[in-house]
Amino acid sequence: MADSLPETRIGYAGWRVAGAASVGVFVSFASLLVYTFGVLLKPLAEEFAWSRESVSAAFGVAAITVAVCSPPLGYLFDRVSPTRIIVPCLIVFGAAFASLSLLTPHLWHLYAVFFVLGVVGNGTAQMAYTRAVSSWFERRRGAALAIVMSGGALGAVVLPPAAEALIQSIGWRQACVVLGALVIVVGVPVVARFIRERPVDHRTDAILDGVTVGEGLTSSVFWILVIVLFAQSIAQNGALTAGSFGWGVLGGQIGLSDTLLVAAGIGLALAFMVRTKAGVPPG
Repeated sequence: MADSLPETRIGYAGWRVAGAASVGVFVSFASLLVYTFGVLLKPLAEEFAWSRESVSAAFGVAAITVAVCSPPLGYLFDRVSPTRIIVPCLIVFGAAFASLSLLTPHLWHLYAVFFVLGVVGNGTAQMAYTRAVSSWFERRRGAALAIVMSGGALGAVVLPPAAEALIQSIGWRQACVVLGALVIVVGVPVVARFIRERPVDHRTDAILDGVTVGEGLTSSVFWILVIVLFAQSIAQNGALTAGSFGWGVLGGQIGLSDTLLVAAGIGLALAFMVRTKAGVPPG
């Protein structure tokens, strides 16, 4: 059986799980919404005569909601089969994205849709697949997780031009329908068919229980990771959206190019400060 093959073999079942997770990430919040938002920004603003700052704030609503909802989702992933969470999240995410085609001229409607997208966001993204994929690997876990992350990288390359082409050919409303349908038609069947944790009786003794929540919260390593990821998020979101809330206001004052430089500069500065505090030598 594929489950019993060594993880170095291409036929090992864990590689199918990692590949399916990559497909799921490709159509996830972290890929589809993040990388197409900048493409949708202009047609939305023009259609409803909204300012760039007002439309960008929708991304801020989604980002804050993702942050608030991620800990409860993480709690569920530790206790429930991953497909029981990921599949419903993908369905809601795809339906909500497609519902952008029904937007009215009321900003609260846009913000409400992005709130829903944020609630289920990390139930579709990389976080959702990490536990399941990690359960299949010990020696090749890094390679397996890299395959998962590659779905987001592929989305960054493919989805923006695809969204732009769809908008040019059928309009932004129908483009949202097509992209939302992509999540449900492609992501849901693949995840439902292949994503699962490795059976307990096949796992190695090298998989440890880890630390308690209290021990994690008092660990300097944990907080270094939090700050670095926060800095990376500032730089990425500022570059992709010319940002939500504060970034949008700043963009209106100093221009898009300077805003991108500020976002990248803040992210790099925070990451460098944490690196120095951790005692990591430069280079």
